Amino acid sequence: MTNTTDLRQRRYVRPVSEHRETFDAVVVGSGPNGLSAAVAMAQGGASVLVLEAAEEIGGGTRTAELTLPGFHHDVCSAVHTTGILSPFLRSLPLEEHGLRWIVPKASVAHPLDDQPAVVMWHSLEQTCDELGADASSYRGLVAPFLENADGFFSDVLGPLGWPERPTTFLRFGLRAMWPATTFARWRFQQSRARALFAGCAGHSILLLGQPFTAALGLIFSIAGHVEPWPVAAGGSRAIPRALAGVLEQLGGQIRTGIHVTSAADLPEARVYLFDTSPDQLSSIAGDALPSGYRRRLGRYRYGPGAFKLDWALDGPIPWRDPRCREASTIHVGGRLEEIAASEAAMFRGRHPERPYILLCQQSELDPSRAPEGKHTGYAYCHVPGGSSVDMTEAIENQVERFAPGFKDRILARHTMSALDFQRYNPNYVGGAITGGVADVFQLFTRPVARLDPYSTPNPRVFICSASTPPGGGVHGMCGYHAAQSALKHIERVEPGPLTT
Repeated sequence: MTNTTDLRQRRYVRPVSEHRETFDAVVVGSGPNGLSAAVAMAQGGASVLVLEAAEEIGGGTRTAELTLPGFHHDVCSAVHTTGILSPFLRSLPLEEHGLRWIVPKASVAHPLDDQPAVVMWHSLEQTCDELGADASSYRGLVAPFLENADGFFSDVLGPLGWPERPTTFLRFGLRAMWPATTFARWRFQQSRARALFAGCAGHSILLLGQPFTAALGLIFSIAGHVEPWPVAAGGSRAIPRALAGVLEQLGGQIRTGIHVTSAADLPEARVYLFDTSPDQLSSIAGDALPSGYRRRLGRYRYGPGAFKLDWALDGPIPWRDPRCREASTIHVGGRLEEIAASEAAMFRGRHPERPYILLCQQSELDPSRAPEGKHTGYAYCHVPGGSSVDMTEAIENQVERFAPGFKDRILARHTMSALDFQRYNPNYVGGAITGGVADVFQLFTRPVARLDPYSTPNPRVFICSASTPPGGGVHGMCGYHAAQSALKHIERVEPGPLTT
């Protein structure tokens, strides 16, 4: 599925005159999808320019000292479950450009009140040992997908179409179609396996009683037994920096501090790829897109947002079950019923007192994230879209519930509300960090229903953001697939300004 064309040097910028230059492709936005689109275009022989509004590339993969000097926090994405499994990213020499994955012993720890935490270890059998009477059921659920995991993720991380491995994908679909709550109660007898599955399904940012929410629970469970959920050494910023290194080796260019607000801000090119939200695509492209298509973009649903906390800590989080320190990610929320209730309240416009929390422990794996003896902490919960409510107390109370003494270790904190996320990155409309609702009505028809979801009615305009299949996550596959679509058209159009 993935084009692994050899890297090659060439000159891509072709001056048209002393004051004007033209490109084969211009990419707006330098998140992982935008950079992946640019790399794939350059591999196909195109001259490429990436424009980024911020002074630093990366979009949702930046790292900064948000709390105190020496504490390096991932601003948005932190643990890269699909990044290490991405068919496209795996085809690139990213390690030659500074990317190093650090893998934990366990992907997930899920603390519970009245018993030890349940841990998703890399080893399937070791994980089954955590699950008592549900061991054989969990093994039977996950094991068939591990036989050809690369092929499975190649199909999952693509647009809707005939899968390369139809039998495996049918097996997945028959399980994925269920609501997560229904599936977990049917599949598992006891609270431990149900909680572990619910925590994984909660990444969907949907009502867990909705159809197809079992899909994320299954995908994340399988992923943890293929490659433990990793962090990037030195911070998530290492990912875009490595992609930029590959792009520059291919002759592509990146320009930061260029805020594109209309087609007039764009240099001449054959094709344009937008690593933006659908509303930004509509606003920038303007009359270059038909009014009917723009109205359809305007109906795109972004859904809930996120509230995030970063902590500078005086030591590791004192989990009641110390095995939690072995995992890169902690799902904090208790039993299946509690997680489902939290997500239901959020989805209906309320802020739960006991929110379901995704907590990451980067400094447990990567000591460079904090001064010696200190640690960083990262946690977020889901909130209604556009929320400005401060969830600090609710989040810290939940962590304290499973890690008594946690609050005493906080040296400083940094908060980001849903509105702060939108101000930080306009792609996160209302704080929607995954690029929009991924329910059954919008999973494969994002941003609008088209046979080619990356194309638009204008054969020179494409969208490559997380608002296209396969959706959110640092995997670059939205950008890769959009580039394949654009490369099919690039020879049919002449370079020029973006117009109708």
